Amino acid sequence: MRRRLCLRLALVSFVAILLSLYRLVQELPQVNPPHPLQNRRPVPAVTVLIWWYPFGRKTQVKDCDTLYNIKGCRLTTNRQLYPLSQAVIIHHRDLGGDVSQLPAERRPAGQRWVWMNFESPTHSSGLEVLNGVFNWTMSYKRGSDIFIPYGYLYPRKSTEGKVVLPNKSNLVAWVISHWNEDHVRVKYYHQLRRYVDIHVYGKFHQQLQNDSIVLTISPYKFYLAFENSQHVDYITEKLWRNALMSSTVPIVLGPSRANYEQYLPADSFIHVDDFSTPKKLAQHMMFLDKSERSYRKYFDWQKRYNVHLTKFWEEPYCKVCEAVKKARANYKFISNLASWFQ
Repeated sequence: MRRRLCLRLALVSFVAILLSLYRLVQELPQVNPPHPLQNRRPVPAVTVLIWWYPFGRKTQVKDCDTLYNIKGCRLTTNRQLYPLSQAVIIHHRDLGGDVSQLPAERRPAGQRWVWMNFESPTHSSGLEVLNGVFNWTMSYKRGSDIFIPYGYLYPRKSTEGKVVLPNKSNLVAWVISHWNEDHVRVKYYHQLRRYVDIHVYGKFHQQLQNDSIVLTISPYKFYLAFENSQHVDYITEKLWRNALMSSTVPIVLGPSRANYEQYLPADSFIHVDDFSTPKKLAQHMMFLDKSERSYRKYFDWQKRYNVHLTKFWEEPYCKVCEAVKKARANYKFISNLASWFQ
């Protein structure tokens, strides 16, 4: 009798435990497993809208994570995503001071409009009407909210080894596409060519070898890295790609020597201002042509640095995304864009 009573009590306790477990399971939140074909990619943290393809040239918008390890970015040219975008990139040369081409919808709270320009002030009209319009500047100029130089030097992992130069069979080269007799660079060329033979390539001149500037310029000892206009920090691919990537000594005409030295070692280039006349510059070039030891000193920088050439346009786009991710809550407007950029 007593044994039956114990069995009944055990059975009742077991049933009570099962009921408690059942109720507990019923109270748990329901989890729906994803469909095997469902896209489970996370929503990008930052959307950057590219208002125009620069100069109207349609290019593929690439992934910032793959290119620069900048995660959580969505680059788009879809203007329907304007209300959801944290930043809008507007290329100045395509805007040209025509404010009617700016987004017509009200700017969402916290959205940054980015003024993007890599031309010099001489070739940037319509700045005056843009005061108070943009939140950030992105250009080659130091002091930009997003500073993107045309190139820069970065340290080599190893400083060992000997500098190996291409075979140098010619003296001076210049590549120019936009010839203007009123430009300082063209006037200086006319004076310099009286004393030294200069091979000129580009539109209306000799054709590049296999359409490659580096391949064409590498056999030359010197390259005329002459800018189309002279402004602070305006140091373009004429130096970084045409000269340095070709392992030639750049003869520079642009901003001051002091400005160039903010980007390059002082003994890695020759500034036209180093000489009182073009004739004296030509004499120095001919001296270096005869003195290999003196000439090679201009390449000592290669033992310590490599050249980074900015990739247009994906690098500026991705830098905007990175800037948005790092931005603080403070919000500003560029009150006088024209005076700042000049």
